[in-house]
Amino acid sequence: MTWEEFFSYIQDILNFQLFKVSEAPVTVASILIFLLLITLFIFAGIWIRRTLNRRILKRFKIDGTSYTLSRVTQYLIISVGVLISFNFVGIDLSSLTVIFGLLSVGIGFGLQNVTSNFISGLIILFERPISVGDRVMVSNIEGDITEINIRSTMVRTVNNISIIVPNSEFVSKDVINYSHGDPTYRLDVNVGVSYDSDLDTVLKALKEVAVNNSSVMKNPEPEVHLIEFGDS
Repeated sequence: MTWEEFFSYIQDILNFQLFKVSEAPVTVASILIFLLLITLFIFAGIWIRRTLNRRILKRFKIDGTSYTLSRVTQYLIISVGVLISFNFVGIDLSSLTVIFGLLSVGIGFGLQNVTSNFISGLIILFERPISVGDRVMVSNIEGDITEINIRSTMVRTVNNISIIVPNSEFVSKDVINYSHGDPTYRLDVNVGVSYDSDLDTVLKALKEVAVNNSSVMKNPEPEVHLIEFGDS
């Protein structure tokens, strides 16, 4: 096989028509271009979001809104990329209304959880009941929020385990946010010791541990109390 025959063979494969969408032919080449454009816009959205967070919005004190702005910007870029990709391959979006209508029926019946999490993600981003860095407890999961996505939220526990929590959990259930609006909060730590332990030494040791911890506030100062005697 000569090079001309090889390139002709590749061209025939790329120009092979897979199907039509309202008289618009969809070929292998158009599908590849569509996927390439979508991938480029996704990476562009991620790069712009990170650039906004690290170099631009970080310089302004916007009270947590910077994360929402950067996320919304990323999703807008991806949405525009989808529209441009469809038009670039010659598919008119008006011709996809029937397909989108059928998909909406499928979403209504089979993708209710995905839709619920998507809407909940928008509510979280704009209403901001939780923010990145907050210590929360939801569905018996306690940890720090490290990332808020459009479908789920990443919570890192005190054991350094990342748990992906659906966004609907933060909207439809009771959520304890220890640091909402204020990063300081009181934390009660129960410590059990033996009956043979010297009480004054235990109280003094626990107080020193709390005072020497750089994350503990000096005012008000930490307190140590004997609560009760255990069964054994």
